[in-house]
Amino acid sequence: EVKDDDDGHKQKESNKPRTSVKTPSTSFLQRLVRVFFGCLAAVACGMLYAVYLSTYHDRKYWFSIRQDLEREVTFQEGSGLYYYYYKQMLTAPSFERGFYELMTDNKTVSGQTINAVQRLYLYPELITSFIYKVTGSQDFVEPIYFYIGAVFGLQAVYVTALFVCSWVMSGTWVAGLLAVAWYVINRPDTTQVDHAIPLRENWALPYFSCQVAALTGFLSNNISSATEMFCYITMSATTFTFLLVWEHSHYVLFIQCFSLFLLDSFNLVPSRKMADIYKMYLSSLFLAYLFQFQNITLLSSPLLSLLIGSVLARYFQVELAVFSHQSPVKSYVINLFQTFVSDFVTNFLLCQESFQRARPDLFLRLTQASVLPFYFLVLSVCVLSALQIIYKRMRSEVVTLPADGQIGAQPEVIYHVFHTLFLGVLTLLIKYLWTPYVCMFTAFGVCSPELWMTVFKWFKLKSIHPVVLSLILSTAVPTIIGFSLWREYCPRVLAELSDLQEFYDPDTVELISWIRSQAPVAAVFAGSPQLLGAVKLCSGSAVTSLPLYSDIKLLRRSEDTYQVYAMRSAEDIYKILMSQKTNYVIIEESICTELGPNRGCRIKDLLDISNGHVIHDKGEIYSFSKHGRFCHEIKMNYSPYTNYFTRVFWNRSYHVYKVNSVISFQY
Repeated sequence: EVKDDDDGHKQKESNKPRTSVKTPSTSFLQRLVRVFFGCLAAVACGMLYAVYLSTYHDRKYWFSIRQDLEREVTFQEGSGLYYYYYKQMLTAPSFERGFYELMTDNKTVSGQTINAVQRLYLYPELITSFIYKVTGSQDFVEPIYFYIGAVFGLQAVYVTALFVCSWVMSGTWVAGLLAVAWYVINRPDTTQVDHAIPLRENWALPYFSCQVAALTGFLSNNISSATEMFCYITMSATTFTFLLVWEHSHYVLFIQCFSLFLLDSFNLVPSRKMADIYKMYLSSLFLAYLFQFQNITLLSSPLLSLLIGSVLARYFQVELAVFSHQSPVKSYVINLFQTFVSDFVTNFLLCQESFQRARPDLFLRLTQASVLPFYFLVLSVCVLSALQIIYKRMRSEVVTLPADGQIGAQPEVIYHVFHTLFLGVLTLLIKYLWTPYVCMFTAFGVCSPELWMTVFKWFKLKSIHPVVLSLILSTAVPTIIGFSLWREYCPRVLAELSDLQEFYDPDTVELISWIRSQAPVAAVFAGSPQLLGAVKLCSGSAVTSLPLYSDIKLLRRSEDTYQVYAMRSAEDIYKILMSQKTNYVIIEESICTELGPNRGCRIKDLLDISNGHVIHDKGEIYSFSKHGRFCHEIKMNYSPYTNYFTRVFWNRSYHVYKVNSVISFQY
């Protein structure tokens, strides 16, 4: 009997390992299948979005049947300037020769030699043109299609990264599908790729989205060392690339770093991870500084100041105060909300759409798409839970993450709470940065069982277990939202692809055609920076300024050129244009007769304020000067305007005047 008992005991012992091995293998297989289908869905969403963009773009502009000039005119907001350099690289005898010509460019801005690669952040054009030549793509695809295809491909990466980020935070790839659906539905508020493909943000933001997804994974507590290393490498590479391709990237990273700084101040992230993140920022800044030809802007950026302060405080083991670094942010916000000053450049920048308060129609559209109500719900729960965790940390209470069932105990969630708030408040709701992350963050919240469990534990429900109820709602709520979005917006999206729209600008095409056929090759043109970008792209002529808002010297040149819309004498305008070596000046009817609703931000209003031609009377503002507005007076064709300028071309939208090299006195 003893022997039988021993045999039975041994048999049980031998059975135990089989059971313990079988369960993990089954769990691993299920996880592998779930990850496989999630990755498949993420890639499929990205590819479908790229196809959607390509189809919509062709339907809107009739791109495939247009001539090259008409295609290039569709690059709006001065973005065509970047495509000009792409074409220049393709026509260069070698990559090295083309690169050298861009670094010593004396054919773009009149009277100046600029490093176009540094000034305009042209690495996307350099790399795209290099790939186009090396792969032999010129044999089967046109250069312009290869260029816009590269941008649309990056937009696919953008959408895929948003999918992955929402999936990582919620634990279900259903959140990724919902995030992509909201992103596509709110496309007018999430991207500018429709009408200004070459803009730097269309190249840069996909890398930033990948960086945020990698940072989300890196901050997570339950990841393996291999996954953590992969996230760190991805985060480092995308941060460096982001800094390399967009002039405003270090401001965006400053907001992100400030969010992480708050996490570090409240001791919500392990010190080792924060040290690695600071190293990543510093190394990326240093490499970008070298690759951008020692760009002094990166050394004077608020990002570097914040990093140095944080690293030094950590090195000397100084106790960090939460609000010790608020002064630069506070002054930034005050400067944005301050009243108008007399400086044209300052007012001009403050009047840009990016620095204006969000219009009510943005919130209306987000509400109609059901994003905004759920966003505030998710944000409220996460903020309250985060405050609860921070309070416990400050009281030195032990927070056991799995047992507490608090969504705010996850560092990646608290980071996104800070990040989305700062993107919305400190940048005055720059919608192309804020709206995509609203979609991603909201999708994570409604699909996260932990978020619903946090709510139910607050209410202390006893009728049904919180875990069961949270699982039910985290499945039912996104399903209901998904079906409602499918029913309402799917027909609209399909209608956009089926409708043949027509964007055609015959006046601009006529103007460019005249410049290419009638103007001398060495002529210098003056006009608004946005128009000059198109002139440079389509004709190759030198211009007086560029559509670049991060260069104070170019902004001052733009201010001088804009004086044609001010109340200045013909002699003053003539002297300004001659100082810029201008041969032709282009006057736009849309600026001269602008009747926009935002009075005070029109170009002529900004010029009147800067030139001191404003009179305040009983709360009203009037413009007054002994000279009439130049753009109106010159059309009258009387002296002294005809002494200095000769009209050589006009249509409904543009008037082109030749700047006389010899003044002819006519009375």
